Amino acid sequence: MLLVLDMGNTNITLGVFEGDKLLLQSRIATDRTKMEDQYAVELMDLLRLYKLEVTAFTGAILSSVVPPLNHALCGAVKKATGLTPLLVGPGTKTGLNIRIDNPATLGADLLVGAVAAVDAVGYPCIVWDLGTATTVSVVDKDGAYRGGAIMPGIQTALSALASGTSLLPQISVDAPDKVIGSNTISCLQSGAVYGNAALIDGMNTRIVEELGYDAPVVVTGGLGREIAPQCRSQVQYMGELLLDGLRLIYEKNKK
Repeated sequence: MLLVLDMGNTNITLGVFEGDKLLLQSRIATDRTKMEDQYAVELMDLLRLYKLEVTAFTGAILSSVVPPLNHALCGAVKKATGLTPLLVGPGTKTGLNIRIDNPATLGADLLVGAVAAVDAVGYPCIVWDLGTATTVSVVDKDGAYRGGAIMPGIQTALSALASGTSLLPQISVDAPDKVIGSNTISCLQSGAVYGNAALIDGMNTRIVEELGYDAPVVVTGGLGREIAPQCRSQVQYMGELLLDGLRLIYEKNKK
């Protein structure tokens, strides 16, 4: 079995694969105050909860956008499974040609998502990840990662509104019945859902114009399931995109 972990700013998403079959997907909170042993205990408890034997693991891989926690989480995986995880970063084989100003600065999550999207839909492709930040990555018709854009995440923006204003509350991100909200909650929901769907549609149009050719669009991330159906352009939601990408990268790099 293969253990894959994607550490974001809010959550650590983990998966367990047997071959290309995903047996388990779960999340634990990203907490910068936790020590290596605490993460190890959480990881072992989670595997025990799902009745998975740690001795059955033959490999592990980690992508991270929280470098200060890399050492702790790698150590936790080692203590829980006896395996040192492959850490996605410069020098990791991906099969993509990274054509940005400084390839070493490319976020591991963006790279992993692009690898999985190319495997799923081919290239060119446009990849949206709706998490703590909303990101878009572009892979061109030659299979080269060209770059993209970064925006505040939906929940991040809503939290900023709630904390920075006196009258705007925290809300759940659900699609309201109408675009034109008739109360504060429905107005906030309309902006969060339909506003971000329109953002994706508009950016896709501009990206395609800049590329000079069409490209399929893949959407992933925690809120992607809610936003993707509201897009006017054709998009494909893939909730397990980053986990699949980690599995693919591990296969390319294992000895």
